[in-house]
Amino acid sequence: MHSLKPSIADLRRTCHPDSVLGRASGEHWAGRLYMRNLSLYLTRALLPTPITPNGVTWLMIGSGLLAAGFLGLPYLWAAVLAFVLIQLQLLFDCSDGEIARWRGTSSPAGVYLDRIGHFSTDAALVAALGVRADGGYSSIGGWTTLGLATALLVLMIKSETELVHVARAHAGRALLADDETVMRKRGLRNLRQLVNYVPFHRLLLAIELSLLAVAAAVADAVLGSLTGTRILLVVLVPIAVIVVIGHLVSVLTSRRLR
Repeated sequence: MHSLKPSIADLRRTCHPDSVLGRASGEHWAGRLYMRNLSLYLTRALLPTPITPNGVTWLMIGSGLLAAGFLGLPYLWAAVLAFVLIQLQLLFDCSDGEIARWRGTSSPAGVYLDRIGHFSTDAALVAALGVRADGGYSSIGGWTTLGLATALLVLMIKSETELVHVARAHAGRALLADDETVMRKRGLRNLRQLVNYVPFHRLLLAIELSLLAVAAAVADAVLGSLTGTRILLVVLVPIAVIVVIGHLVSVLTSRRLR
């Protein structure tokens, strides 16, 4: 059994294997850049406590939804607080897996809750941006509808990815490796490479979106209106449509469903 008071070096060796940090699509750039270094200190502080990895995941879910709740308020401070809460969500997201790996208690329930957290947060933030563009929770209108429609597209993108695993499981196929996404058509492979160089789809993810929301809120404060927030929402709509269609084509023309 591992120690309840490990060194940071011991934690890093056990909790940061190449299978985690080397994931092509599972590890966010912010995690590799700075949060994985910070999360080890939170993990070490939580190990002597009775909190479970799933308990930390629930904190991750709560911080993400709370961030969306604040983003719906048409104030600069609210957008900044939402950004801070998303950073806190990333911290919890790193720490829950580290605790599970150190204790050897990884479970399907943990994976399930992790997906719930990311899906709900990404969709809720876009919906909250629509509420903000309308002027807040007391001014629900057309912008909120646009935000909700975009949130639905975000959920469709998430579903397109996860349904690959569901389809393969129902067909009795083995799980895919993290990098097993090879496309059969050369033109689509070139398009995928272009997206890797210009990852506009990341604008729909919580970390990037919360940062853009702060920039839009600053523009709102300078202009004395909600123009910045509304422009951001209008930009996100076609991006979401393009990603939904492009991702569906990518899945159907790749080896993932063969």
